[in-house]
Amino acid sequence: MKYKKITFAIALLAIFSIVSCEDVLDTEAKDAFAEDLIYSDPSQAERVVFTAYNSTESWSINRFQWWTRRVGIEGASWEGKFNFNDLDNVYKMRGGWSPSNAGLAFNNRWSNSWDYVRLINEFLDKIDDSPAMQNDPEKTSVLKAEMQFLRANLYSKLIKFYGGVPIMKSSLGLDDEFNLPRNSYEECVDFIIEDLDAAIAVLPETVSGTWFGRATKLSALAVKSRTLLYAASKLHDPNTVPNGPLYDYTKASKWQDAADAAKAVIDLVGSRDLISVSNAKDYQNLFLSPNQDMLFARSYSALYHEFANDVNTLPDQTLSPSGYGGWALISPSHNFAKEFNMNDGTTTDDGTYDPLNPNANREMRYYANLLYQGAEFRGRPVDYALADNPSSETPHGLDSPEGLGNTLHSSKTGYNIRKFQDESLVALTDISANRPYVLYRLAEIYLNYAEAQYHLGNEDLAREYVNKVSNRALQPDITATGSDLLEAIKRERRIELCFEGHNFFDERRWMEQDHIGGYDIKGLKWQKGSNGNLSFEEYTVVSRPWFEYRYYLPIPQSEIEKAPALEQNYGY
Repeated sequence: MKYKKITFAIALLAIFSIVSCEDVLDTEAKDAFAEDLIYSDPSQAERVVFTAYNSTESWSINRFQWWTRRVGIEGASWEGKFNFNDLDNVYKMRGGWSPSNAGLAFNNRWSNSWDYVRLINEFLDKIDDSPAMQNDPEKTSVLKAEMQFLRANLYSKLIKFYGGVPIMKSSLGLDDEFNLPRNSYEECVDFIIEDLDAAIAVLPETVSGTWFGRATKLSALAVKSRTLLYAASKLHDPNTVPNGPLYDYTKASKWQDAADAAKAVIDLVGSRDLISVSNAKDYQNLFLSPNQDMLFARSYSALYHEFANDVNTLPDQTLSPSGYGGWALISPSHNFAKEFNMNDGTTTDDGTYDPLNPNANREMRYYANLLYQGAEFRGRPVDYALADNPSSETPHGLDSPEGLGNTLHSSKTGYNIRKFQDESLVALTDISANRPYVLYRLAEIYLNYAEAQYHLGNEDLAREYVNKVSNRALQPDITATGSDLLEAIKRERRIELCFEGHNFFDERRWMEQDHIGGYDIKGLKWQKGSNGNLSFEEYTVVSRPWFEYRYYLPIPQSEIEKAPALEQNYGY
């Protein structure tokens, strides 16, 4: 890794709705901050913190590539596939990753992450002795805690992608050694928890008012919960492959630590029920504006979105079917759609599921999260069907490969993503008033706690907390025991957290190989007869091969060449 002495750039991406555009841009220097200005008072130092918040995830998996500014990681997961023209170069799920090319979505992740680590470290190195800290220690201490939170969140993401990485607690000077080896995975987890504990002691307790979009005590506890749950998981057991210090977590208390971290959040919120809903529309609306179940989220609005006027980086343009003028860039797989239960709580492997009528009698979240043949959406039913004999009476479906818009964007699987879309917008290029991008929410914490308690042998507690999530979704109680209970917790996690960036990592930490590679992406092809009757066939859209290295990304070869002390990941 090569680091250079930097000046601090103004926030170039989305800032947060806590300040106005005029406030953010009204700086003494238009393209950079002089160091004496940065640390002169908390208001100036805060601008650097705003920039560091761009290290968090957003609607874009990679802000530095055109395609990947418009998609998330769900296209590389079991949930779905990249849709446009069947391209593979975005995620390289078929061609495989290599140290020279891991796909557009992942190629810059290593270097971009370290850019933010460097920014945060330089701030933390200097803030304690700054005039800002002397003049207003209360406000400046919170800024410091926010930076510790952001560094911990960055490292938490880095170790999910790469395993153990170099721990850098301070910025490097020109005379420092840049050829740093990787620390162990366990050392990295300890470092993350150290940062989070320091932040937790200082940050305000909850999200309120103009603070929404910034770190709180609950935000930091949520990162701690996810980090320790992942560390406790099968992928990091020394008896699994890959293994060794870069991947292993050996603490005997790991599941108790994961449970305790989730319980710390639960205690702060009073173990309350999740926000109740009555139907699929209520559930959809949970993701369209800030609410008390969101523990940390990026804030978007008419003033603040990802790339100035580039509105097709937001979900309405990128996710809507082609017939609506959308880009439909991710097609959920039929495999994943079958994970959604029936409305009576039975699975699609038994009970009331009718494979000839796959959209009938499904659980509420199916209708809230997915678009499918016949779904009512923006004033008309979605129609993927190709007509056997197209005519004015039985035309091709507007969302089919012969429909409206750019038909290269037509769904290849017979599904599109509904979650996150604001259907009240008049046009797909309008901006939702205050729709956030959710990074951590209470439902995840309850599922974290359920999973940890299961592994501790406390099945009653595990059922209690998984049912807090399942019951809110209008599903009956989960009563399973033993391995069936663990599978129910996994299924609930897949469905409740779908398309939020979890599945890619969850399947890996569980080592569910058949959900990582070596499987076919299935879809439904819809046909319309001359009498208007619909039929479909299930087919293989594309096959994803299995690669034994698929649990971690490769460290870019260019970084290995700069810093030979870096050890390449297993299998590359």
